[in-house]
Amino acid sequence: VFRGFYAGKKVFVTGHTGFKGAWLSEWLLGVGAEVTGYSLPPPTQPALFEQLGLAGRLRHIIGDIRDLPGMTRAMTEARPEIVFHLAAQPVVRESYQRPVETFEVNLMGTVHVLEALRSVSHPCAAVFITTDKCYENREWLYGYREADPLGGHDPYSASKATAELAIASYRRSFFQSHPVSIASARAGNVIGAGDWAVDRIVPDCIRALEKNQPIPVRNPKATRPWQHVLESLSGYLWLGACLSAECGVRRAECERGLGSETKAQGPQTQQPSTSTLASTFNFGPGHESNRTVEDLVKEMLKHWPGQWEDRSDPKAVHEATLLQLATDKANALLGWSPVWSFPVAVEQTVKGYRAVTEKAPAREVTREQIDAYCRRAAELRQPWAVV
Repeated sequence: VFRGFYAGKKVFVTGHTGFKGAWLSEWLLGVGAEVTGYSLPPPTQPALFEQLGLAGRLRHIIGDIRDLPGMTRAMTEARPEIVFHLAAQPVVRESYQRPVETFEVNLMGTVHVLEALRSVSHPCAAVFITTDKCYENREWLYGYREADPLGGHDPYSASKATAELAIASYRRSFFQSHPVSIASARAGNVIGAGDWAVDRIVPDCIRALEKNQPIPVRNPKATRPWQHVLESLSGYLWLGACLSAECGVRRAECERGLGSETKAQGPQTQQPSTSTLASTFNFGPGHESNRTVEDLVKEMLKHWPGQWEDRSDPKAVHEATLLQLATDKANALLGWSPVWSFPVAVEQTVKGYRAVTEKAPAREVTREQIDAYCRRAAELRQPWAVV
């Protein structure tokens, strides 16, 4: 997959101890990358990072992205060819309780990663992960596009919107003629086995089902672009590979003819200053996956029977009601499109949780799902999954 691009590549991942970071690290190791992770300790118990035994399988650095000298030192020592920045305070409701920390981590942490990248003197592609919630939410019925205005009612959304502004500012100010090329990625609401965060609907469902208790649903009519975590990760990884080709990491290979397939079917190698990929991309699900929270819960109960109850609270803190993403740009420039439908994504999510609950090795379960996803992508002729 990814045309073998990541085999032997030095990859630096912030937030590798989190849910998405652990999935990404497992996939990178599976395709032969040399991974350095920089993050705080796992934020939950249990934690997918620990279930996968990742600490002993990559270069594991405990560090805080708010520590600029530490971040710069770690990146300088790693000499990465690809950087994925995922470290964040990722929970909307928690941002109401810890707004200052949310802005410190999500905005200034991002600035610190950007500053550390300024010290990189060799070709490197960096993909910054933000969120679909960075858009000024107007409760539209259609998907938000990359050029739509940024905003954020809650501190989490606003912190991610300001992080996007910082990324755009640094790109224009410091990376136009720099060997590092910068892109950002906005995904939908990701689901998948191994997420144990508080105040997220899927982990809340699993915790209730494990205890044979009704699932508390606080906002059943809210609509979200649900997608399996592998959907967003395939987008990040393919964007990173194509961005690397464009900014010159693979220029020598292309000149020798070794990268001809990628060059023919992917973006052409260009200078960073004229890049079309050093920009922002949405990676969301198909339109049919824009479902209500109630739809998601009922779909989960098909695979793990139980009950749910409406816990709507008119006095609850604000959360968006309607939210969708348009992914035309990713499809046009990267050839990327979703692989798993909403029912399949939910089925795979519940299947993964149940398997680990029944004592199946988490690494084996995770690898099986990655392999199944890649097989389906190849059947659909996704450019990152076929030769």
